[in-house]
Amino acid sequence: MRGISKRVFLRSTGLIAGTAILGIRRARATEGWDVIVVGGGTAGLPTAIFAAERGAKVLLIEKSGLLGGTLDRSAGQIAAAGTKFQSAKNIQDTPEAHFEDIMRITRGTCDPALARLLVDNATATIDWLADNGYTTLPEHPVIEGEHEAFTTARYLWGPEGGRSILKVLKPQAEAAIAAGKVTALMRTGAVELMQDVKGAVIGVITEDSDGLRAEHTGKSVVLTSGGCASNPKMFEDLHGVPLYARAAYPFSQGKGIELGVAAGGYVRGGEKYLCNSGSVLADINYPSPIFGSAVTDPRRRQPWEIIVNRRGERFVREDHPSVDEREHALLKQPGMRSWVVFDQEMLDKAPPLMPALGNERMLGLFDAHPMFAKADTIEGLAKKLGITPNGLIQSVANYNDGQAKGVDIFGRKHMPLPMARAPYYAVAQQGITIISFAGLAVDNTLRVVKEDGEPVVNLYAAGEVLGAGATSGNAYTNGMLVTPALTFGRLLGSKLLPLRTA
Repeated sequence: MRGISKRVFLRSTGLIAGTAILGIRRARATEGWDVIVVGGGTAGLPTAIFAAERGAKVLLIEKSGLLGGTLDRSAGQIAAAGTKFQSAKNIQDTPEAHFEDIMRITRGTCDPALARLLVDNATATIDWLADNGYTTLPEHPVIEGEHEAFTTARYLWGPEGGRSILKVLKPQAEAAIAAGKVTALMRTGAVELMQDVKGAVIGVITEDSDGLRAEHTGKSVVLTSGGCASNPKMFEDLHGVPLYARAAYPFSQGKGIELGVAAGGYVRGGEKYLCNSGSVLADINYPSPIFGSAVTDPRRRQPWEIIVNRRGERFVREDHPSVDEREHALLKQPGMRSWVVFDQEMLDKAPPLMPALGNERMLGLFDAHPMFAKADTIEGLAKKLGITPNGLIQSVANYNDGQAKGVDIFGRKHMPLPMARAPYYAVAQQGITIISFAGLAVDNTLRVVKEDGEPVVNLYAAGEVLGAGATSGNAYTNGMLVTPALTFGRLLGSKLLPLRTA
């Protein structure tokens, strides 16, 4: 898929670079900076911390009132080969093995140069966290979590998820701020990049919470402001699918993507979009809050029910051991919508489908909540769901035949009961994501690049502003968002930015 250029992006979003600042109150900042970091989250904090350690004069711009970005709600899952955590458990691992796992899980769809940059430097990042007080859950590192398994136990996270990482980063950032090495502008957004006549980025125009705009000149600007998974229009423009769930970090509005494109960069990776295996939404209006989830992952609960699409057809082996296989199967279905269908006997005998609710509370939702339905016949259930009746009738018949013979057409193994006892039930699940796969294109030194491969001079980027597809490909790859954000931020601050003070 061809990247999205400045002209196409600005036209699609209704933005015209350079016109937004007319008629706005302005103040001129007289102080120049070695590094201006736009976004104080998972990538921005290490960028600022390590640049300050090199003696740089750093300006950190943060739209919210808190440092840390998504780390206060993220699972904070990270991975690297050869870490101190592995050594403590005598786990043998190499960056090459890590790289091979990434390429296998992503089916080669991530950026191999960025994946290589990551695996060659992630160990030092995680060891730095460990040296500064970061701890993991006792059983970690592990092979897998919610996503596809590694071949070696290198996956880990702290007892407080992302907050465990934030407890390392935030004190160091605050110390640098207190020492005058970093100046933080909180509740302040970057609204435009300043460029000279040759297109080199020379600073940032900001707007504070009172609407006052200011110019800040800098030798290097680093965009670390996250993705666009809370901006429905931009998300759909870049990925070609609706933003179904309203669940991402509210400040993930894609401003860094907009700034980078306006400066001459381009967007790539939207075609790598992948939904998860399904969540129950609160209503039918998109984007919707998430109401809950049915446990359809066979690693946590073997399936008793069948799963069908809008045509009433089964489309995946419900007990397939690969979460990636199940996610890609749902991706191909109309509207990425599925229904978990079961009968009264399955409801009575199976472990709860939605443990957080329990069966008694769940029963109260049928025909009272838009994602829950029941009927006395399979045909009646299909009509309530708005799916093809003949398709659902045939799917149930085929499943029952396979269950009786012990040979399922999809190869399913766990089939404890036929579906034959009314009433019949269904729970609608929507494939969603809370991250964005599209983002700014960069080279292997994290410089934002134009479509011809030339860098936008003095402009860098790290974190989800690159898009999850850059490092995670069209998969949810273990640790391949938080780890690159931390590692690329550390690399930028410690060595990649051409600081004259270094």
